[in-house]
Amino acid sequence: MEDSIQQKIIDFLLVGGPVVWILMGFSVVALTIVLLKLWQFSSLRAESLKTTNLALAQWRQNNLDAAFEVLQPKRPIDALVAYTMHSLVAGKVTAELIREEVERRAMSQLNQLRSFLRPLEIIATLSPLLGLLGTVLGMITAFQQMEGAGNQVDPSVLSGGIWQALLTTAVGLAVAIPVVTLQSWLERKVERIAHNMNDAVTQIFTSDKAKELVEEAEKEILHAA
Repeated sequence: MEDSIQQKIIDFLLVGGPVVWILMGFSVVALTIVLLKLWQFSSLRAESLKTTNLALAQWRQNNLDAAFEVLQPKRPIDALVAYTMHSLVAGKVTAELIREEVERRAMSQLNQLRSFLRPLEIIATLSPLLGLLGTVLGMITAFQQMEGAGNQVDPSVLSGGIWQALLTTAVGLAVAIPVVTLQSWLERKVERIAHNMNDAVTQIFTSDKAKELVEEAEKEILHAA
């Protein structure tokens, strides 16, 4: 049974030719990237807002120590929230500088989450084009065979050449469709995380506690100047 399946795979690769080999390589690379990204999002729990919301609730109630304790800095959103809270409490810089630093850190984290998504996009774009190229080359070969046969054209030779040529387009689409779907899904996850980052940090700056800390910091900075 295993030998039969293995032989079918070998026959499939031989019939498809180099274009199918490249597309199979693309599918392996795409699958590896998707598994890597799923592991990254899962290990970071990047979309989780459970600890963030608990910390924000404690922050609004002026329980600063409790807010710091529940945050888990390994999570991207929690890391930004923790930095913002600590910076406001420290009161060493203005709110504008804190916002700029928070924005820089957020962009850095989002770039890490977007890593390897560009190769997925390239695979999704190139796969159907490669499949189409394989079909065109296969059709050229089939018509060359017809020309070489002269008056002794066998319709089965032409039809066999055509289905072999169309095979590359089918493989190209079979690779591209799931890759496009997964790439869009991962992009949407990153967009959702970016929105949650912005929302959490804005909630801190618009809280009464933050306004109080910013006013104190501005007075100390003016006094020091």
